[in-house]
Amino acid sequence: MSTQPRVLISAMLKWYLHHTARAFEQREALSGYWVSNANITGVKNYRRIWPYHLLKKPFYHLPFVQLEEWSRWLFLPAYDAWLLRQTLPADTNVVMAPMGSAELLFQLADRQQKPVLKVFDAPNSHPRLYARLWRQECDEFSPGYQIPFPDSAINRISREIEQADLILCPSVFVKDSMVAEGVPESKCHVRHFGVDTSIFKPRPAVPQKPVFISVGSICLRKGHQYLFRAFAELRKTYPEARLICIGGLRPDFEKEWPAWQGIVEYHSLLPQQRIPELLQEATAFVLASVEEGFARVLSEAMAAGLPIIATHESGATTVVEDGKQGLIVPARSITALHKAMARLTSDPALNQRMGAAALEAGAIGNTWQDYGDNLLQRISQALAAKLSA
Repeated sequence: MSTQPRVLISAMLKWYLHHTARAFEQREALSGYWVSNANITGVKNYRRIWPYHLLKKPFYHLPFVQLEEWSRWLFLPAYDAWLLRQTLPADTNVVMAPMGSAELLFQLADRQQKPVLKVFDAPNSHPRLYARLWRQECDEFSPGYQIPFPDSAINRISREIEQADLILCPSVFVKDSMVAEGVPESKCHVRHFGVDTSIFKPRPAVPQKPVFISVGSICLRKGHQYLFRAFAELRKTYPEARLICIGGLRPDFEKEWPAWQGIVEYHSLLPQQRIPELLQEATAFVLASVEEGFARVLSEAMAAGLPIIATHESGATTVVEDGKQGLIVPARSITALHKAMARLTSDPALNQRMGAAALEAGAIGNTWQDYGDNLLQRISQALAAKLSA
């Protein structure tokens, strides 16, 4: 029996999976791609999950983010019903799905007359930790806010992880969260997401005035409540300092936000070419996440030659060595964030060295094709082991 992977990917939402599908297609390893919310080019065996898509479509365009997130789980039975009517392509020997999308697909695989490798793609930490950390931040900074991640989703994703033969972890933090919840480390494969670094150019020099940049949704999980407080401390010493934040304002941060308007520079959305320009003008990139799978903006900032200030929980320790490409700080530590920003402001030579090291590490082997090739190599090994068992 062939150990050449032929992977079928299925998902409620595309997230980053269209990149994975294209990378697999380039290696003739994609058996099919089933997803609800994307018309994708460059993939032969694409099918749209229409029942789920039609139910979700109004919520893609509504300004109420909370409704979109709740509807993701509310309409899951429509995704399941569609999946139950499907037949795996004859050549499929691997099925792969992200959180919430895998349970019925794995059942479909188990009904086959041949071994089929079941791969769980983990965009975030283990769901029990994910929910616990998010609720903890809401209890302190947004009392009364109910996270749009019901217990039914937590239980379902936990079952998917247990049923999987292989778990794709985009960071060491995600792997650690799986192991802490009893998942065998041997089932976990760590490889950070790819990124298109071609549009990012190295900054010409360390700016004379401190400019820090953070890209990602303004929310409690990404730790902006700590970043903003640390920046306020920095401005006591460097009143000319700037903090530029790019990303949509999430509902869980609405109680916090009024205190920071006018102190941080905020852009909900910018043209794609503008972000590389801003990165070239920055002192460092900062990501204070309390929970995250792997922030792809880390690789983008590194490709621009920026030193990184980030937490382990952001996924940064997968690509950043503390003291080499940047500074790793404890989550929730205002003091550590403040000291890190002050250090990279006061020591331009250190800033330059870390930026150069970040550029070297961030510009090589980080494309989406590199990512897909790495996954295929590990999937091949796991498939061979399953077939020989």
